[in-house]
Amino acid sequence: MANRSIDLSDALYDYLLENSLNEPEVMRRLREETATVPLSIMQIAPEQGQFMALLVRLMGAKRCIEVGTFTGYSALAVALALPPDGRIVACDVNAETTAIGQRYWQEAGVAGKIDLRLAPAVETLESLLANGEAGTYDFAFIDADKSNYDSYYELSLQLLKPGGLIAIDNVLWGGDVLDLNRTDSDTLAIRAINTKVSTDSRVQCSLIPIGDGLMLARKQSA
Repeated sequence: MANRSIDLSDALYDYLLENSLNEPEVMRRLREETATVPLSIMQIAPEQGQFMALLVRLMGAKRCIEVGTFTGYSALAVALALPPDGRIVACDVNAETTAIGQRYWQEAGVAGKIDLRLAPAVETLESLLANGEAGTYDFAFIDADKSNYDSYYELSLQLLKPGGLIAIDNVLWGGDVLDLNRTDSDTLAIRAINTKVSTDSRVQCSLIPIGDGLMLARKQSA
């Protein structure tokens, strides 16, 4: 018995996947293709994609935001979990990597649910707010350049409904959040967002040790 999160050996991680992962074949092939491209380490773990899809289904979410799409695996996981009238605004700046995802979105029959915006994410989020969409989104996933995490968090919080959920990726940063010799801008930004969210009275939060660490923040009712 344990009263803290268990460490996962390679064998135990394989057991976890064998006994819980129900990854659609189209998602598996996208994940395998992503493993062949530069910076493939940016790909989220399959169990994390499945977890986020479960959250979206449990919430009955219809309107979602993604900041940082890469090759489209997380957007595909969420889109497959959305109802027919659901929509996810996917923010990225890389036409080459997102083009990989677009092929699989089309194949999976969810391309119509994914509104890809190729522009700096701050600009996209601000445009949604300017369009009167504050307080209309159910779920936001933040997984882009770490130095802008605070801006992404604040803008996403404005766009979420009360009771909406933000999921922030890489918040354990491979353990480097504890390394005080790491003072680069990304590491400092991750430490700052963890501290901010954990003390933010506007949300209820929980840091989940899945993938590279996932901070969940539920927007409080006014």
